[in-house]
Amino acid sequence: MTETVLLIDDDPGFRDAYRELLAQEGYTVAEAGAAPKALAELRRTSARLVVLDLMLPPSGRPEEGAALADKILAERPAAKVIVVSGAGETPLALRLVERGAYDFLAKPVDPDVLLAVVARAAARLALEDRVTELERSLTAREGDASALLGQSPAFLEAKTLCERAAPTDVPVLITGESGTGKEVFARYLHARSRRKDKPFIAVNCGALAPTLLESTLFGHKRGAFTSAIKDAPGLFVEVDGGTLFLDEIGDMDPALQVKLLRVLETGEILPVGAARPLTVDVRIVSATHRSLESMVANKTFRDDLYWRVRGIEIGLPRLADRVGDLPLLAQHFLNLSRALVPRSPATAISPGAMRRLEACDWPGNLRELRHEMQRALVMAGGRGEILEEDLSPARRGGAPAASSGDEPAEGATLEEKIAALERREIAAALRATQGNKSQAAARLGLSRQGLLNKMDRHGLK
Repeated sequence: MTETVLLIDDDPGFRDAYRELLAQEGYTVAEAGAAPKALAELRRTSARLVVLDLMLPPSGRPEEGAALADKILAERPAAKVIVVSGAGETPLALRLVERGAYDFLAKPVDPDVLLAVVARAAARLALEDRVTELERSLTAREGDASALLGQSPAFLEAKTLCERAAPTDVPVLITGESGTGKEVFARYLHARSRRKDKPFIAVNCGALAPTLLESTLFGHKRGAFTSAIKDAPGLFVEVDGGTLFLDEIGDMDPALQVKLLRVLETGEILPVGAARPLTVDVRIVSATHRSLESMVANKTFRDDLYWRVRGIEIGLPRLADRVGDLPLLAQHFLNLSRALVPRSPATAISPGAMRRLEACDWPGNLRELRHEMQRALVMAGGRGEILEEDLSPARRGGAPAASSGDEPAEGATLEEKIAALERREIAAALRATQGNKSQAAARLGLSRQGLLNKMDRHGLK
C-alpha cells in the first residue's frame, strides 16, 4: 500500500521541495500551511505519515506546531509524526517525542535524512500492520478451532448450514445460549463468503445506549448533537462491501429497529443530522440468545424486521447437547491455555477428571469450559496430567459421569466391557437431555421402550 505523507509547513517553497522529493520516492503527498487545513487534510486522506514544522501561524511560535502535534496524535494515535524544528526548539521537540511523536529533524533538513526517516516510519507502519493482521488471524483461527471442532449431529448440522449459507447474501440469524460461539460462527460464515476480503465488524446491540448505538451504526453529521464535533461515518459505511454482525439484536431499541429495517429493504442509511441518505452494500448477520418469536408475540420486536433478519436461521447447540464432543474440546482448550502459562508441559486430562467434566451441565457453554481448562492448568503446577483435584470446587462436587462400579474389573470379559460402555453412554444421554427419556432414546438411536429396557437391565433410573 502506498503511504500518504501529510506535509505541514507555512512556507510554500519548502512544501514544494518536500512534495517533489517524496513523490519521486513513490509517496502520495498532501499538504497544508496551517492547523485547520492540516486537520482537514488528515481526515480527508487518512494519512499516517506526517512531517510537521513547528513554526506555524497565527503566532509563528513553535507552540502552535506542538499543539497541532498533540491534536493529530490524539485523533490518530498510530500516526508517525516527524517534527521539524529549529536548533532552539530541540527541548520542545524532545518532549513531543516523549508524548508520542515518531522523531524530529533539525533545520536545515538534509533531503537524504528526511527520506531515510520517512522510510523508517513507513516500515514501522508496515510492521505494525503485519502484527495486527497476525493477531487477527490467530484470533480467528483459535475461534474457529474453539467453536468449530466436534462431530455431534446437532453441531455438524449447524456447521453445514453455515457453510451453505456463506456464499449467498441472504441475512443470517444465529441463535443459541451465551457462550455457544455465535460470533465465531459469524466470522466463519464471513470468511467463506464472497465478501471475505472486505471488513467484518461486530457490535453488541445490548452494550450501547440507544442514541449511541444509532450514531455508531448510522453515523452522524457535525453538530447533530452536543458532542458531535465532527462528522462520523458509522459502521454501515465502514463495513461497506463486507459483513456487519449485530450481536444480541433482540436488545435493539424499537426506534432503531425501524431504521435497520429500512437498510435491509433499500440498502440506504440516514446518518443522524443528515439531509440525504447514503447507499451501502452490507450483509447483515444477527445473533441472539433470546426468543425473537416470543418478543414478536409480545410486541417488543418488529414482526417485519424478524422475517428480514431471519433469512436463514442457524441454531447452535448447548455444550451439554454435544454428546461426545466434550473430551475433544476440553483437550483443545487445555492446549490453547499453555500459551498463557509459561513453561507448562504438554498436558493430558486424567480419566477421573474427564468423568467429572462430562458430569457437568456447562451453563456457560464453550466459554465456561475454556475458563475451567485455564484454571486447571494453573492448578496442575507443571504436572503433565490434569487430576480431579485440579478442577474447580463446582466440578469436583458433581457426581462423576461414571462411578467406579461402571468401570469393568481387571480381566473382565468382552461382554462385561460392552455392558459398562453401554451403561455410561445411556447415563451421558440422560444427563444431556435432563432426564428426558424420549430425547435420550433418539440420541442413542433407540426406541423409547428399548431405552427403558436397557435402563432396567443396567439399574438406571
